[in-house]
Amino acid sequence: MAGQQKETFYDVRRRSPVAPLTALETEIIDLFVQVSRLFGQPRSLAEIYGLLFISAHPLAMDDLIERLRLSKGSASQGLKFLRNMGAVKTVYVPGDRRVHYEAVAELRNLLARFLRDQIVPHLENAHARLTRIAGMVKQLPASDRTRVQDRVTMLQSWGKRGKRFLPLVMTILGR
Repeated sequence: MAGQQKETFYDVRRRSPVAPLTALETEIIDLFVQVSRLFGQPRSLAEIYGLLFISAHPLAMDDLIERLRLSKGSASQGLKFLRNMGAVKTVYVPGDRRVHYEAVAELRNLLARFLRDQIVPHLENAHARLTRIAGMVKQLPASDRTRVQDRVTMLQSWGKRGKRFLPLVMTILGR
């Protein structure tokens, strides 16, 4: 493979090469990106978590920015969100004053927190909204009201089932 060169990035402060993502890291990151789409989360969150998950050593925010080519704001907000979700934690690295991060790989805790912090509030908000919507349906002409009311009733039923189902899931997860 003569003539092909590996692209190398340099950290200006350290004057040392910043390693490009390996094929393994790229595959793991892509796996997390695909999963994050199911939950409607930003790609950068999945990239950060994926790299921290597969990394043999904790990484500083600067490392994430350089290796993933993220903006400082995106990396900062992503790390803050992931820390609040319990998906990453800070770790001490001797001899380095920067804050380092590593992924928390306990799926049970991650899922329980996601459900508690993301899904439950949406279900509670949906209940109040559906109550308002049901009141609006009563103002429709009688010819339209029956079909629309059936749909709203269906949505309310889904919400009730979701509220009954979540405690069971939380119990299974040990929360």
